[in-house]
Amino acid sequence: MRNLKILVADEQPVVRQGIRHLVEARPQWDVCGEAGNGDEALAVAFDTLPDVAVMAVSLPGSNGITVTRRIVEAGLETRVLLYSNHNDDKTIADGLAAGARGYVLKSDNLEHVENAIEALGARRKYFSPSVTELMEEAWSGNGANSSLKSFTVRELEVTQLIAEGLSNRLIAERLGRSIKTVESHRTAVMRKAGVRSTAGLVRFAIKHRIAEA
Repeated sequence: MRNLKILVADEQPVVRQGIRHLVEARPQWDVCGEAGNGDEALAVAFDTLPDVAVMAVSLPGSNGITVTRRIVEAGLETRVLLYSNHNDDKTIADGLAAGARGYVLKSDNLEHVENAIEALGARRKYFSPSVTELMEEAWSGNGANSSLKSFTVRELEVTQLIAEGLSNRLIAERLGRSIKTVESHRTAVMRKAGVRSTAGLVRFAIKHRIAEA
């Protein structure tokens, strides 16, 4: 098997160096590129096609969430780990809605970054315990304006895929339906969930266990 290719994107060189040392300690992991801003991160991602990107949320230029969304919309196989000082549920939800597969706080022990890279490299999600606790506390209430009983099986499936960060085009390809049909489903599920944004739908999906945190 080839080595796992990892992109590291953070404004602070010392942070990038710390993650590089962590990666280089694993014989089957390689840092394929570094970036100090969002535009550079996107360019390196397209150039090197990393398996995993460790991405700061706060990046000069395009922020990490925007870069994540562009990576997903472009259809790259890169799984993004957001590594951030932001510990509010809105930023986490926005990151998941953009397609991030993991979230670790910079205040967490560095071993969680290593665990996250390993999980994302194996196509699993990873959230540090502190992030999971924050999400459970913020999203554990009832909060929905409608019952799941009003959702069709297809609508639940679309909701899950949206919560996993897939674009309308990718959902259409996955389900073998037209983009117009997926757009209609998206409108319906957001209305039934009583939300107005994709991040709101992510909260709804996790709260009701349609998608897992």
